[in-house]
Amino acid sequence: MFFLQHLPFFFIDVKDEQREDGKELVKNKNDKLFNAPHTIAVQVGVGCRLKKQQLGTGLYDTSLTRTIPKEIGYLDKLEVLSLSNNSLSGSIPSKIFNLSSLTYLEVDRNSLSSTIPSNTGYSLPNLQYLHLYQNNFVGNIPNNIFNSSKLRQIALDKNAFSGLVPNVIGNLRSLESLFIYDNNLTIEDSHQFFTSLTNCRYLKYLELSRNHHISNLPKSIGNLTSEYFTAESCGIDGNIPQEVGNMSNLLTLDLSDNNINGPIPGTFKGLQKLQHLSLSNNGLQGPFIEELCEMKSLGELYLENNKLSGVLPTCLGNMISLIRINVGSNSLNSRIPLSLWSLRDILEINFSSNSLIGNLPPEIGNLRAIILLDLSRNQISSNIPTTINSLLTLQNLSLADNKLNGSVPKSLGEMVSLISLDLSQNMLTGVIPKSLESLLYLQNINFSYNRLQGEIPDGGRFKNFTAQSFMHNDALCGDPRLQVPTCGKQVKKWSMEKKLILKCILPIVVSAILVVACIILLKHNKRRKNENTLERGLSTLGAPRRISYYELVQATNGFNESNFLGRGGFGSVYQGKLLDGEMIAVKVIDLQSEAKSKSFDAECNAMRNLRHRNLVKIISSCSNLDFKSLVMEFMSNGSVDKWLYSNNYCLSFLQRLNIMIDVASALEYLHHGSSIPVVHCDLKPSNVLLDENMVAHVSDFGIAKLMDEGQSKTHTQTLATVGYLAPEYGSRGIVSVKGDVFSYGIMLMEIFTRRKPTDDMFVAELSLKTWISRSLPNSIMEVMDSNLVQITGDQIDNILTHMSSIFSLALSCCEDSPEARINMADVIATLIKINTLVVRANTV
Repeated sequence: MFFLQHLPFFFIDVKDEQREDGKELVKNKNDKLFNAPHTIAVQVGVGCRLKKQQLGTGLYDTSLTRTIPKEIGYLDKLEVLSLSNNSLSGSIPSKIFNLSSLTYLEVDRNSLSSTIPSNTGYSLPNLQYLHLYQNNFVGNIPNNIFNSSKLRQIALDKNAFSGLVPNVIGNLRSLESLFIYDNNLTIEDSHQFFTSLTNCRYLKYLELSRNHHISNLPKSIGNLTSEYFTAESCGIDGNIPQEVGNMSNLLTLDLSDNNINGPIPGTFKGLQKLQHLSLSNNGLQGPFIEELCEMKSLGELYLENNKLSGVLPTCLGNMISLIRINVGSNSLNSRIPLSLWSLRDILEINFSSNSLIGNLPPEIGNLRAIILLDLSRNQISSNIPTTINSLLTLQNLSLADNKLNGSVPKSLGEMVSLISLDLSQNMLTGVIPKSLESLLYLQNINFSYNRLQGEIPDGGRFKNFTAQSFMHNDALCGDPRLQVPTCGKQVKKWSMEKKLILKCILPIVVSAILVVACIILLKHNKRRKNENTLERGLSTLGAPRRISYYELVQATNGFNESNFLGRGGFGSVYQGKLLDGEMIAVKVIDLQSEAKSKSFDAECNAMRNLRHRNLVKIISSCSNLDFKSLVMEFMSNGSVDKWLYSNNYCLSFLQRLNIMIDVASALEYLHHGSSIPVVHCDLKPSNVLLDENMVAHVSDFGIAKLMDEGQSKTHTQTLATVGYLAPEYGSRGIVSVKGDVFSYGIMLMEIFTRRKPTDDMFVAELSLKTWISRSLPNSIMEVMDSNLVQITGDQIDNILTHMSSIFSLALSCCEDSPEARINMADVIATLIKINTLVVRANTV
């Protein structure tokens, strides 16, 4: 391998190996080299530098800078041109649009600008994939692009295209994806546009969001085959046609932030596969229709900021797949149906800014997974039920601006996950419970505009709150910085009669209390002694299952060595089988501080409600003074580490790719799936487990949170594994989601190279990261897992095409600066695109 950075010309013959003698370099397209089969010749001008060169029929992630060489337009045998994610500027040379053999044209994620050539003489008859997204292109989308009848994917999103969207897209019968969101485009005749798309029977992705205007949604939209249809912020007017209910393949429908009016169509009940529905920020009228309850797969429902009125239907309790619902800022005026509180797995409920009435029932405590509950600005009147303390995962609670009365329950202090608590503008009386001082994560609190009295707590997080949190109450006292009187000035004068009664009665009352307390204490001690000799119990704090210590002993044959699965940074793991036949994994935690025992069970319960298909499910927790464990679902295929380094197994390219998509999905959920990011801190192949279907599940997630008591620097020194930790861990002890992204990048390299970052070959300045960087793009075969090369066989050329993109993506995850690292959502999108291309190539 050598670099031709300083030569005016270089070439690659993909049939033979790269020539090194330089004798046949040519300077014009009439030379025999340009007409040789499968030969690529490129002139590198002064304003362009090529760091490395890839063998193949295209240029993939070549780190080109400045402009695209116009000489590429002379490569009439070129089939694949991929210049994605470089630092290119300027325009695309017009001759590229005359390369008749070209099937892939990918210049996405650059800084290219100007317009796309519109000369009718240009032709790309074999083009299948056109990726121009995330640049600065302007002007119209030329019609001649759509003469490429073999097009499957069109990605023009995140540019500045303007003008009309051509109505000839429907001629592309093989079209699978159309991404034109985030431009300045107009669909002038929506009827003609959507009707033409009905010819695209393979169209799965139709994403039009954030463009200038779509006049309305025609009836013909019901004939589309799309699974994902988004038209957010497109200025859509009129009603939603009844025919939308015929789009039976839909998984996601987003029509938010438009001018849509009229009722929600009852035909929505036909969308039985729909998982995400967003109609927020429109002018929808009428009731919350019961047909929505019949959508059995619906997981997210967003109807906020409309003009809906009437009652919330009792059938809400039938929506068992629902995890997020937002109907805030409407005109609903009923009671909240009791059935809502039976949705035990729902994560977020927002019914704010309506006119809802009634009370909060004790059944509110059934919401075992809830993280956000916003019922503010309604007409709810009642006490706050004490059962609310069962909401151990709740992070944000707002009951502000209602008609709540009675006292603030002391049991709120048991809601260990609370971050924000707003009870302002009600009619609450009594004192602010001191139990709230124990809420370690509390950041915002508001008790203003109530009728509270007594001392404001001054411990825990209360030291950080200001006077605005307590203003306009009856008789609060405490620290002067809170603009309330000190409590010593509020002692009332007692009358002589009251003092006399107190002197007579107090000794009697105190004596009686002491006697009763002694009796209770003796009985309690006797019961505890008996219980401790019989069984060590489970503490799951309201969890639906209780698994005792002795059940775990029986399930694991007394934690027998034959049941031992392995040992990690947090403890030992044993395989077990419960009496009902369920297979489990029991992780016995090494906790060294007794102080951690107080919060162990509550935090385990919060972890158990982190729910994602790619996270290992936490079934329960078992805890007493000298034993603490997590009970998890059993993964029959063991760890990715076992599969990767075993001599008996060899993961295929697609298996490895799917595993890393699964891991990325789990991290994206941990980082962005709740209001507080969860940082894994120890991502590596041994912490990724495979179920019977080879679906990957990340384990040990959130244990960092379990172990942490505010000393994040000490904490990270014990958690992160050498080789996978980000630079900021070691230098500054900083914990963030970007550290997980770095670890993911290292793992992505390891999966496809079968080299640990701690391999003996990595010494001095050579690391896994630099090894991969130096291999791109010429020497990818040299760093790939040799087993993978063998089993891939004749398809290795196709795989190399994608390996360059995968390794480039891994390096984007491993930037030294945390701010420069890619986010997990973009990682998922890139890997899914690669997966789609590989699967399609294998089926051709």
